[in-house]
Amino acid sequence: EMLVGGILELFDAGVIRREVDGAAIHAGFFVECRDFYRRLRDMEPHRRSKIAMMPVSYTNALFGDEPAKRAACRDARFVNNAMIATCLGSIVSDGLDDGRVVSGVGGQFDFVSQAFALEGARSIVTLNATRRKSGRQRSNIRWSYGNTTVPRHFRDVVVSEYGVADLRGQTDEQCVKRMLAICDSAFQDEILEQAKAAGKVSPRFAVPSAWRRNTAENLQAWIGPPMHDGRTPMFPFGTDFSAIERRLLPVLEHLQSCRGSWLALSRLALAGLMASPSASHERDMLDRLDLLAVTAPRDRLHRWLVLGAMRGRSNSASRGGRHAHEASR
Repeated sequence: EMLVGGILELFDAGVIRREVDGAAIHAGFFVECRDFYRRLRDMEPHRRSKIAMMPVSYTNALFGDEPAKRAACRDARFVNNAMIATCLGSIVSDGLDDGRVVSGVGGQFDFVSQAFALEGARSIVTLNATRRKSGRQRSNIRWSYGNTTVPRHFRDVVVSEYGVADLRGQTDEQCVKRMLAICDSAFQDEILEQAKAAGKVSPRFAVPSAWRRNTAENLQAWIGPPMHDGRTPMFPFGTDFSAIERRLLPVLEHLQSCRGSWLALSRLALAGLMASPSASHERDMLDRLDLLAVTAPRDRLHRWLVLGAMRGRSNSASRGGRHAHEASR
């Protein structure tokens, strides 16, 4: 459906090369950074002709020339992202349990249903195991949730930063266990108790010690060093963000995660009040936000909050480095 930078990289590397009706890629639309558009514009015409832009009615459904589409979609893999997943395999991507709509469903349900209609196809749903709201960590893997985008009878593969849960064809008990294996360890016991109360898991089952390692600290110890030394860049396929803006992104994400918590915001403001920009890039970051030289009370508060978030991110990175060092000893 959507042509993005990663697909273009695979196309340029020759990984995507099998043609159907003269094209190696069929897509409904594309959206990316400026470098992506430049690459498309500068691509040799015969090469660009291998990318066919089609209506979403073509990319998202088997209707039409169904035999030809079935023949073309061999061992298809449909990858989508979600906000929340339940331990029984339901997927939440478009709305909250209070009725608020966050996003359109788009082609997600279409592609999931295709994964069950096509021979050898699989549906892969990715999500972050946790998120921060009002300064608190919350699990995106739940026992149950009051809204559903993809129902549990379409459960297939779910991926979090902690691993892969293959749910297709499994019993409810096995699904719960496999979802617990990719859940953050801070929430495993609570979810397991809910599953036991519903009679879905044996009362004797306990969370294995290996699953207890699903923590943000262990994750940071693993991926932190290669991220900091540039081996795994934040945007491997390019971005329109400047170097300073890329530095700002995790700072602003940290600040965003504290919204709704006066205690967390107060701690950031206090840390920022006690600090000053200690490096040129920090001054550049403040300047990018028009907070380098401020006089108005509201702007001063914003400056303190941003500086406090900078210090919070720096401390997290330092802890990650220490964990990585200890893990290597």
